[in-house]
Amino acid sequence: MLPILGMLVGLGCLICWIIVLIKLFQNEGALKGILGIICPLYTFIWGWMNATRLSIKNIMMIWTLLVIVSIIINVMTGGFSYSLGTPARVP
Repeated sequence: MLPILGMLVGLGCLICWIIVLIKLFQNEGALKGILGIICPLYTFIWGWMNATRLSIKNIMMIWTLLVIVSIIINVMTGGFSYSLGTPARVP
């Protein structure tokens, strides 16, 4: 159940990112828009810096909440756990 919820939260983050990315392209041009595609953190920071001016404060608050919930869900489901070294053999 939690992995499915994690995917839905990730989808919500993706939708918010696309909305802010469109605003970034419209207001800053293609070069910074491409930077926003390459580095979503830039899009996130730019969105908060211009949230009031562009009236996207609600979207940015939702995106921030979704990122926090995503981190919590990934930690709960072990989404950040990686196996280093050789795997254990099962007889």
